[in-house]
Amino acid sequence: MKLFRNEDCALRNGPSAIFIVALALCFLAVPLPSDGQSPAKVHRIGWLAGGLGPKDATPQNCPRKGGPFWQAWVEGLRERGYTPGQNLIIECRYTEGRDERAPALAAELVNLKVDLIVASNTNQVRAAKNATSVLPIVMYGVIDPVRRGLVGSLARPGGNVTGLADDAGMEILGKYLQLLTQAVPKASRVAALRSPGALGDPSMVWGSLLEAEARALGVTLQSYHVRGPEDLEGAFAAMTKARAEALLVVPAPFFGLHRHRIAALNAQHRLPAMYPDRADVEAGGLMAYAVDELETGRRVAAYVDRILKGARPGDLPVEQPTKFMLILNLKTAKALGLTIPSELLIQAEDVIR
Repeated sequence: MKLFRNEDCALRNGPSAIFIVALALCFLAVPLPSDGQSPAKVHRIGWLAGGLGPKDATPQNCPRKGGPFWQAWVEGLRERGYTPGQNLIIECRYTEGRDERAPALAAELVNLKVDLIVASNTNQVRAAKNATSVLPIVMYGVIDPVRRGLVGSLARPGGNVTGLADDAGMEILGKYLQLLTQAVPKASRVAALRSPGALGDPSMVWGSLLEAEARALGVTLQSYHVRGPEDLEGAFAAMTKARAEALLVVPAPFFGLHRHRIAALNAQHRLPAMYPDRADVEAGGLMAYAVDELETGRRVAAYVDRILKGARPGDLPVEQPTKFMLILNLKTAKALGLTIPSELLIQAEDVIR
């Protein structure tokens, strides 16, 4: 069969049956994708967090490697067919601990025309919600999102926000104090380090509940309120003066930003402490009872996938944490002259030796 050259496709003798056949063959000669499919869509996701930005950032200001949560999230996306740098672009923005920056950063992500925004903690989620009523928002690390007005209900969020609520109510409050008093059985006075005032701070919700749990355990709770880094040294000095025998660091974004300094002050004042995050124990804290961040990262990836495939966030129920981990730092225990009871060691999912 004769192959048509480009010049054969030109009109030579007017319309004819031969010309029509030739034209059809010319169209068939146009290259097509090898699999016959259209190129995969490249999705763009916004990431809004309240912590410090990565030192090894990509051009989109995202971490090249990231911590356990980030790695679990990205791996969860890969398992569902989304590969960063190929069919997925992630745009990251961090408030660097300055809550007032969140609205401008959320607006910046909206202007980038991302497909959805993943936001951590109440302040960032609220900023994203205020910046757009159209783009889907997947939240995590938010306590009581219904009371804070971020979703209509856990079962049917409505609007454009859904995701994971970092909330286990009274159960986790009791567990914090129970585990701490197991580690320090002689402690009758427990200091509670709280960061009140910020709209998204969970200690505002948990204050009275903590006191009730302390009374049930026969422990006197002494609260110390910290509004800025300049208050930390004074708070620890006051704890020592009041003869506190253990410390509970109430979950708040502020304490995550200053975990290394808090751990150093803890060591200086020799206070066994319970923290809300694994990273606090890695920084030198004694113990933490924390939501499994690997599982949380994977669940956030599942929400992203469902929304990118067409699900409406308002129809996706908000999930609550089901898996928690006890992490112990035996090096810190030794420095404090503290022997961790064997029954507590058995409960620990991870032990730093």
